[in-house]
Amino acid sequence: MTRTRFAPSPTGYLHIGNLRTAIYAYAMAKHAGGDFILRIEDTDQERLVPEGVADIKNILTVFGLAWDEFYVQSERKAAGLYQAAAKRLVSDGHAFYCQCAAKNAKQEGFSSQLRDPCRDQGLTSGAVKLKVPAGETVSYHDFVLRKDVSWDTDAVYDATLLKSDGFPTYHLAAMTDDLAMHVTHVLRGHDWLPSTPIHLLVFKYLGGDRPEIGHLSDIQSSKGGKLSKRRDAVFVEQFLQDGFLPEALLNFVILLGWAPKDNRELFTLPEFVAAFDPGGFQKSNPLYSDKKLNWFNGHYIRQKTDTELTQLVKPFVKTDISLDKLTQIIAIAKERMAKLSDIDGIIKQAVVAPVSYDKALFTSDALVCLQSVLQVVKLSPFTDPDRVNEEFKQEIDRLRLKTGDFYMNLRVALTNSRFTPPITELGTAVIGKSETLHRIENALEYLKS
Repeated sequence: MTRTRFAPSPTGYLHIGNLRTAIYAYAMAKHAGGDFILRIEDTDQERLVPEGVADIKNILTVFGLAWDEFYVQSERKAAGLYQAAAKRLVSDGHAFYCQCAAKNAKQEGFSSQLRDPCRDQGLTSGAVKLKVPAGETVSYHDFVLRKDVSWDTDAVYDATLLKSDGFPTYHLAAMTDDLAMHVTHVLRGHDWLPSTPIHLLVFKYLGGDRPEIGHLSDIQSSKGGKLSKRRDAVFVEQFLQDGFLPEALLNFVILLGWAPKDNRELFTLPEFVAAFDPGGFQKSNPLYSDKKLNWFNGHYIRQKTDTELTQLVKPFVKTDISLDKLTQIIAIAKERMAKLSDIDGIIKQAVVAPVSYDKALFTSDALVCLQSVLQVVKLSPFTDPDRVNEEFKQEIDRLRLKTGDFYMNLRVALTNSRFTPPITELGTAVIGKSETLHRIENALEYLKS
């Protein structure tokens, strides 16, 4: 049976790259009828966030990634599982005790020393380190990169497996758990590739069926280089808070490193599971694109009913407005929305009259256009947008005006913006005749002054 795992650390917000790993691992397991494991790797006690585990569970639930089994490494550490594995490696001659003072790599720099001075001391206590053999080759086949990768052990350092405080490092804990949990496929970030020879040796010395390993490509920033939390939007929680729908973010992430044979772009999670093929993993690094994410989000926004969307945008509404009026705005605005958070700006255009205007937004024939608009609105019932548009068209033809300029000046007069939902629908359905006339008259006064 295929068994995959998602093994995050509860140290803060979830990176979009970690969400991608979780989705791929879930799809790989479920496509084959297997199990998806959630394992919390919380042995780095100094970096833990109190609500971290609950936040991880919540995010996975939001995206529909239901786990079949759940484990917490600190609980497994308390049961002595990692200490037992470390002692066994020492007993078998594959690890040794070290009493050297731990160094802070950030302050003192990374050590270039591959062989630890304690490895042949015969110590009986201290931290436990891997005793890397000399003159051997370790290798594996990467099922994502689709190639064999190998290392000479003479270039692999004696890594720490169990710290002197009894807590395991990733090198011991993750490998011990992967074997104990019968994980068949490990998907992880490309930054773990340099540590892989250490992990291969630990797998070998602990015994059992080693999982297949695949290293995913790095998501590239549009600003150049790898996506970075210091300069890019990278956290899943922030995307959701900014008004991106889970189904849009999921669909976007799926295609950051995987591609179907038919170049299909739209996937629900069940559809992705059904279509999943590990041969679709891409070797080249994908480029993160705000434009593409906005396109996906706009698509899924328009799949919602007006009632559904009204409920979804409520957390983003800061302007005082009735629920009925909000639904009216949603009906005409959702074609232009890229994010749920766009709604408050659109509401303000509808319910808050401009207090001033940017003259540069008007076209050169603004006075003629708005005087014509004013007469049409005065004489029209101004309730049917199709009828009003036909009346506008007659005026445009009669006065030989440019259609684009005519509607552009109307937008600016009503909202002081060139970017609005369909302006006739906004005026007739939301702003209303009286307020529309008031705003046009104010704009004309401004232009004449």
